[in-house]
Amino acid sequence: MKSWDTYIKDYQTYLKIERGLSKNSIENYTFDILRLCRYLEENQIEVSPIKITEDQVQQFIYEVSKEVNPRSQSRIISGLKSFFNYLIFEDYRNTNPLELIETPKIGRKLPDVLSVEDIDNLINAIRFDGKTEEDRLIAHRNKAILETLYGCGLRVSELVSLKISDLFFDEGFIKVTGKGNKQRFVPIGGTTQKIIEVYRKECRPFLKPKKDFSDTLFLNRRGRALTRAMIFTMIRELAQSIQLNKKISPHTFRHSFATHLLENGADLRSIQLMLGHESITTTEVYMHLDRKFLSEVVHKFHPRK
Repeated sequence: MKSWDTYIKDYQTYLKIERGLSKNSIENYTFDILRLCRYLEENQIEVSPIKITEDQVQQFIYEVSKEVNPRSQSRIISGLKSFFNYLIFEDYRNTNPLELIETPKIGRKLPDVLSVEDIDNLINAIRFDGKTEEDRLIAHRNKAILETLYGCGLRVSELVSLKISDLFFDEGFIKVTGKGNKQRFVPIGGTTQKIIEVYRKECRPFLKPKKDFSDTLFLNRRGRALTRAMIFTMIRELAQSIQLNKKISPHTFRHSFATHLLENGADLRSIQLMLGHESITTTEVYMHLDRKFLSEVVHKFHPRK
C-alpha cells in the first residue's frame, strides 16, 4: 500500500540511524509491518497507518494466530507495537492500536545444546582428504570457523564480519561487532588462536582475497566474505554425516559455549559480557542445568552442606 510506504521507509531510517540496528534486524522489524499491509490489501481495507483502528489490528492478530505459533504471534505484536510507538514519537498518531492487545503466554524456549563430545565429533567429521588442494584449504577454514563459533560464543553474523584487524592474539582477545554495531572484546583461548593462525597463514592466501575483502578473516572460494547461509549449510551437512539427531545451527555453538561455561563455574555476568547481551535476563535462559548439577553445587559450596 502506497500510503504505508513512506512511513515504513522513515521507520527503517529511524531504526538505522537512531537505534543503530543492523540490516538484518531492520528487515525483521519491517517483515511484520508488511504482513499487516498484505492482510489489508487482501481484505480490501483501505486505511493508512495513521487511521488504522484497534479493532482492525485486533482482527489481523486474530487471523495471524490461526497460522503461527504463540511465539511468532508474540513477536508480531511486539514488532507492530514498536512501529506504532515510532508514529506516536513522530506525532503522527496519539495512540497505539496495540496498546491493549495482550501477547500470548509462552514458555521460555530452552536452546539446543551440544555436548563436548558432539562438538568434537562434528569437527572431526571435516574431511581433509578432498579431491583438490582447494578442498583441503576449505576444510581447514571450516575447522577454524567451528572452533571460533564454539571457542568465542559468536553469533553467525559476528563471525562472517570478523576482520583480521579484529584479532588481538597477543592480548588474548578478539574485537566483535554485534547487534546495533556495538563492539565488545571477547577472550579467545590458545587452541582456537592456533587453529585460526594455521588457516590465516597457510590457507587464506590461496583463496586470493578480493580487494574489498582484504581484511575479512573467513573467505569463500571466490575470495569474498562468507554468507550466513553458507555456515548453516556446512553445519547441517556435518551433522548429517555423523547422524547427529539434533536440530542444530551456528547458534547452537553459541548456546553450547555459554552452557559449558556455566556448568564449569562461570558467573552469569561474565557470560553476559562475552555474549554481548544487553540484559542479564537474556543470559538467564542458560540456567537450564539439571538438578543433579545444582545439587552438587549446593553440597560443594553451601556452608550448611
